[in-house]
Amino acid sequence: MEVRNKSYGEDYKLSFIDEFGINLSVKKVLKSVSQLSEDISCLDIGCGYNAMFLKKLLPNITEGTGIDVSINSALKDIKKLQFIESPIETAVNQLGGKSFDLILIMSVLEHLNDPLLILKKSYEHLNEGGYLFVNVPTWLGKIFLEFSAFKLGLSPFYEMDDHKMYYDKKDLWPLLVKAGFKPSKIKMQYHKFGLNLFVVVCK
Repeated sequence: MEVRNKSYGEDYKLSFIDEFGINLSVKKVLKSVSQLSEDISCLDIGCGYNAMFLKKLLPNITEGTGIDVSINSALKDIKKLQFIESPIETAVNQLGGKSFDLILIMSVLEHLNDPLLILKKSYEHLNEGGYLFVNVPTWLGKIFLEFSAFKLGLSPFYEMDDHKMYYDKKDLWPLLVKAGFKPSKIKMQYHKFGLNLFVVVCK
């Protein structure tokens, strides 16, 4: 089973389309985080080479842990942050007994061979009353993303070829429930003109 060996944004410059999409996701996360209590611990699963979400969240968190196959060495000097450089499916087994107030899985689930495993691990490492934020591309988003990557060359070809799945509400909801989350605690919302699905789950 193929496992990716490069993190998002590691060896290419993001296009304006990618940056626009990331900025929309960052705003969504920051808006949601602003409603939580201050001084939270955060785990970003698939944080990317430059750990963009963790950097944006620095004023809101006491500590942040990022997981990805490779991390920009410049980030390792930031006192609040620590990283596990390993494929996601194996990195989650290196968390030990750590637990977090907030776990992010942003535009990552669609790349995983075993998304249910990662959702179960997220449930396991989430504090009671903590939150899981998930962002995934929808089946409508598949059309736009593949056109942008394969026809226009405006998005990374490699990233689209690495997608294993796309998600609408009916696809992701059962996985969250199987992972242990209660239906009454799951809130799902389409955004980015229906191209993405953003999910907030409370444990």
